[in-house]
Amino acid sequence: MKLLMIYCTGFTYKPVSKTLEDFPEINEGATFEDTLVAFIQTEEADMQNMKAVETKLVKNLKWGAKKNDTRKVVLHSFAHLSESKAEPHFTKELFDLAEARMKNAAYECEQTPFGYFLDIDVKAPGVSQARIFKSF
Repeated sequence: MKLLMIYCTGFTYKPVSKTLEDFPEINEGATFEDTLVAFIQTEEADMQNMKAVETKLVKNLKWGAKKNDTRKVVLHSFAHLSESKAEPHFTKELFDLAEARMKNAAYECEQTPFGYFLDIDVKAPGVSQARIFKSF
């Protein structure tokens, strides 16, 4: 897995084009403030042990949120961090499990629409902990 976390004072998305037909039709965008946005790429090797990958993902999300003094997290599928890609349904299931665990730990957690190209607007402060990359 490749994980790029960016703390955003403002993050907005709007669905532009659907790229995966198996996923729900979504036309509405959303705006978030003071949130950690996780740009996530699952890789083929991740499919061998979903539970371990989920645990590492959630641990890193909590750590990144704490470093940036927020309890808000947005999960965004970003298949541009590695040449290796997991199957889309695996990735979506992993996101759903991670979102549920984050919410159970009293975090606000949302997902961008899965299977879409999005227009995004990112406002991130120029501090070192606002941008964190992890590979596991």
